[in-house]
Amino acid sequence: MSATTAIVTGTPLPTRRDVDPNRRGVRDFLRRLPIRLLIAVLLIVEVYPILWMLLGSFKTQSEFLNEPFWALPQSWDIVNYIEVFTTGEFGKYIVNSVIAVFPSLAIILVFGTAAGFALEVMVWKGRGTVLLLFLAGIMVPAQMILLPLFTIYFRTNMTGTLWPLIITYVALGMPLTVFMMATFFRSVPREIFEASTLDGASIFRSFFSIGLPLVKNALFTIGLVQFFFLWNDLLIALTFTNSSDLRTIQVGLLNFTGEYGAVQYGPTFAAISVNVLGTLLIYVFLNQQVMKGLTAGSVKG
Repeated sequence: MSATTAIVTGTPLPTRRDVDPNRRGVRDFLRRLPIRLLIAVLLIVEVYPILWMLLGSFKTQSEFLNEPFWALPQSWDIVNYIEVFTTGEFGKYIVNSVIAVFPSLAIILVFGTAAGFALEVMVWKGRGTVLLLFLAGIMVPAQMILLPLFTIYFRTNMTGTLWPLIITYVALGMPLTVFMMATFFRSVPREIFEASTLDGASIFRSFFSIGLPLVKNALFTIGLVQFFFLWNDLLIALTFTNSSDLRTIQVGLLNFTGEYGAVQYGPTFAAISVNVLGTLLIYVFLNQQVMKGLTAGSVKG
């Protein structure tokens, strides 16, 4: 139908969608196909190792040695999980990790947030230099300070306790926490704190009643980042724990060996599953707070 005929007869011109909707749908599908394939590949890469680990936690030692790695377990017994918490003493390792990680995390968050507030909100001489010193602490490799710290802990008779882990975790976690909290406080309008000061609020009232609620999501984000770092630590815990009663989870995973040092794959996979699924549930539960915290410091005001 020509445009002149359509004008004379009053018939509307056919649109592109009216002409060939199926062809347009095929074209859109093909255009989005590479992205969907990429997402599918990434999903397989992320999910398959976790699924393989869970399936392996139900296999026996003979199945690991004689069956293909993709084979399903012959039975779904929880014998490996029972052995993890009985023979492997995995419960004691979890308790040691909790005792070492959570007090360290609490100290890091409380003092790191207070330091970030003092460095960014409060005005005092030398705060720029102090912030640079914290930044310098981020650049110090942990491997460099392990030997001097071990010497100090040994001479002060602290090597038979979990205090070396707590002190080292706090020292390594503070610089990054202070820097990130100072960045988040920088995104908070300064006029809010000035108004609270004019209303008679003390610096402590401004910090606890105004500063902390405004950076709550950022606090969740930093806390989760530091928690994963401390909970998954192996090098520091392996260096400063000199007995089996002080082993954390990551050090304890090295202990799942059988006769002649052979690795017991079933209990090892079960222990790894308990560790991974626990931290995964924490991340899923705090996912929204983490996403909000990641974007909180990106916009000024």
